[in-house]
Amino acid sequence: MAVLGVDGWRGAWVGALLDGRSVRLVVLADAAAVLAVPDVEVVAVDMPIGLSEDGVRACDVAAAGLLRPTGAASSVSPTPVRAVLATDDYAEARVISRAVTVPPRAPSAQAFMLVRSIRALDDVLGDPPTDRVVEVHPELAFRLGLGGVTDRKGTARGSVQRLRALRTDVEEALTDAPAGVPLVDALDACAAAWSARRLAAGTADRVGDGTTDSRGRPMRICW
Repeated sequence: MAVLGVDGWRGAWVGALLDGRSVRLVVLADAAAVLAVPDVEVVAVDMPIGLSEDGVRACDVAAAGLLRPTGAASSVSPTPVRAVLATDDYAEARVISRAVTVPPRAPSAQAFMLVRSIRALDDVLGDPPTDRVVEVHPELAFRLGLGGVTDRKGTARGSVQRLRALRTDVEEALTDAPAGVPLVDALDACAAAWSARRLAAGTADRVGDGTTDSRGRPMRICW
C-alpha cells in the first residue's frame, strides 16, 4: 500500500505519494485534504503535532542535538506551545507564550508562521487522534537516514545530494510536479514519504520522551 509524505507550502501542502519506487507529487489545499488521500497506510507530516503546554519539547531538543554535528541543528525550530494556537497576532502570541512557559519564552517569527498550519492539522486529527498521521523532519531523513547529504537545502550541491539520496523515481516526479511547487518543498515531501515507508514497515527511528500532549498527540519526531 502507498504512503504519503507532506510538507507545508504557502498555506497549502505539497504531498509525495510513494508506492514502491514510484513517486507522484500533488498539491493538497488543506489539512483535511491531506487526511482524505485514499489508500494511504501512513501519512508523514513535516509539521509539529504534539504540543507542549509550558515549555520546549524534548523531541525538538533531541532532534537538534542529533543534527548539530551535521551543521543542520538550526533546521529544528522550537515548537510554539499549545496556547499560542489561540491567536493569529504575533505580538499577542509572544505575550501568551511568555505567560505559560517556564522559563518565559516567546516563539520566533519563523516558528509563529507555522501556527495556522499547526492549528489546521491539530483540528483535523480528532480526539483521540488518528495514529496513521506522524510527525517527521526531512533533515533527519536526509542527514541521518538516507545519508550522503552535507550541504544546505536550496543550494545546488544540496539539491543534487538530496536527489541522489532518495534513490527513487524523483526526477520523473519533479518533471510532472504541479506548477509552482518549489524544489525544496518537493524534496522535503519526498523525504517525508521515505520516512512514512519506514514507519509503515516498523523500521523508523524516533526521538522524544514518550509523553503525549493534552489532546493525546505524541510529542515525537520520526524518520
